[in-house]
Amino acid sequence: MEFLKTTEQESLHKDLEQKNTLELLEAINAEDQKVAIAVQKCIPAIQSLIDDIVPKMKDGGRLFYIGAGTSGRLGILDASECPPTFGVAPDRILGLIAGGDAAIRNAVENAEDDTDQAFKDLAEYHINENDVVIGIAASGTTPYILGGLRDCQKNGILTGGITCNVDSPLDRLADHSIVPVVGPEFITGSSRMKAGTAQKMVLNMISTAVMVQLGHVKGNKMVDMQLSNDKLVDRGTRMIMESTGLDYDKARLLLKTHGSVRTALQKTDVC
Repeated sequence: MEFLKTTEQESLHKDLEQKNTLELLEAINAEDQKVAIAVQKCIPAIQSLIDDIVPKMKDGGRLFYIGAGTSGRLGILDASECPPTFGVAPDRILGLIAGGDAAIRNAVENAEDDTDQAFKDLAEYHINENDVVIGIAASGTTPYILGGLRDCQKNGILTGGITCNVDSPLDRLADHSIVPVVGPEFITGSSRMKAGTAQKMVLNMISTAVMVQLGHVKGNKMVDMQLSNDKLVDRGTRMIMESTGLDYDKARLLLKTHGSVRTALQKTDVC
């Protein structure tokens, strides 16, 4: 089935090499402003996916992102930020990229063209029907992603898709399809730009909403964040000060004693 691949359409901006710096930046920004609107239109689809993810994760399931190139790196970025931000175990949300970890920094030739490899990668984590797999592909045509989702569905595993092309193979395949249509890129075909921004925004929404509903946020605070550096210890200390009225030194001591904002607040009967 043919579909219009808007991510590959000709840029609306011509003769880029003749523009000065200000003109380039204003034109890029004008295109970027279209992204949030495109994502807004996808909120019902995003909601539907999240509402299926949360009960599975409450029952011990995991969330996997699979992608290639920029899309794969964005999935890994979102997954890797969840443990320090929300205090979850690193095996609860995982990002996999075609070509393996070497592809995070350098392109691995033909890695995204193997339709069987994604499920092999997932199988190393003993993936099962309690888990959810989200495929990320701006074009919606990446064989690694499509093969992975098909194999997941054959094994009773719920799937989601994030693409920027309506009626693409990924859009038609995923159980939950999210399609922010951002239109032509500033540089023709450079989907690391608007498409990548849209994907990052959607991933932010998914992981944040899931973590909130799993109880890792109190009020609007990251009470389960890992205290991995002085900045975060200071942030946690100020959360305790705000909630308890303690001065800085007492709040910091309480945090250091108990090792997390949540536990410290529980010991003061605030959380």
